[in-house]
This record gives sequence, C-alpha cells and structure tokens, in this order.
Amino acid sequence: MPFLTTPIPGLILFEPRVFPDERGYFFESYNQRTWEEAGVTMNFVQDNQARSTQGVLRGLHYQVGDMAQAKLVRVLEGEVLDIAVDIREDSPTYGKWYGVRLSAENKRQLLVPRGFAHGYIVLSETAEFFYKCDNFYSKAHEGGICYDDPALAIDWEFDLAQVLVAEKDLALPRFGEHRK
Repeated sequence: MPFLTTPIPGLILFEPRVFPDERGYFFESYNQRTWEEAGVTMNFVQDNQARSTQGVLRGLHYQVGDMAQAKLVRVLEGEVLDIAVDIREDSPTYGKWYGVRLSAENKRQLLVPRGFAHGYIVLSETAEFFYKCDNFYSKAHEGGICYDDPALAIDWEFDLAQVLVAEKDLALPRFGEHRK
C-alpha cells in the first residue's frame, strides 16, 4: 500500500507508485478510489499552487470552525521541508509537530487533516508547491502560529536568520495563544 503512518494520528504520508521508462515516468498523484480503500474520504474543492525561492518560509497556517481545511500537499519542482503541527486540543499529540521532505524527486505527498497548522520552507533554489483542499479559503476563518515559537521547537533544517517570511506571518501568535 502506498500509505505510510506517521507518529501523529491522522497525518498520512503517501508514496505513489511511479512507472518510469525511457520516456520519463507516469504516476497517479491522486485517485479517489485508492484513498477511500485506505479509509480516507474527503471531497477536494480547491487546488492551490505557489512558487517560491530558497529560504521562503510559509506558515504556520490553518482555518477554524466550519471552514477548517484538510490539505493534500506535494512538490512539483524542487524540495521543501513540510511541517504539520497538531492543534486538536483533545489529541494526545496536541502541540507535537511532524516534518518531512517533499520533493519533485521523491513524489511524496502529505495529507494534513483538519485540526493541524501547516507550513513549509523551500530548501532548493526554487520550488513549486501544490495542494488540494477539502474546503474553500476563508479569510474570516484564518488562524496561524508563529513559525519560530520556542514552545514548538520546530527544526526547520535551515538558518532562521536567513528566511524570508511574509509580514502577516511575522505577526502570528505563539502556540497556546493561537485562534481556536
């Protein structure tokens, strides 16, 4: 099965079966039936894509309430370190984070369920980041957590003095002070 468990329940790593040949390769990046057979059912309603340069850090973002989102994330070009933080208050892994390198080369995808803050940093010269969402974007339901919160102690595998972060992300609250 192409699904790998992570130390945080609900967070699933997907390794698609790749068919290489002399022309290149082919793989199914998403097949609803395959996911449903693994017990994962969701209706994706929005696709997003971002291009960033090395050292760009985006996150940690989420949405709350009826507009909470699950995301299926992957990299089309380059490499990122992808981070998911469990913000489900009733979870035994509340406040824990998981990081994985996603790249065009390894073709891995991470399913980030509702109830997680999510972010990534670009490790390669550039990266094309793509993700499917099971709910629409809603500015009124946005939430976020400061990426360098010492309480989370996330290892971004990058010199944080060299990162490029959006102004809005620099103003995000610390874990525990975040929107619920």
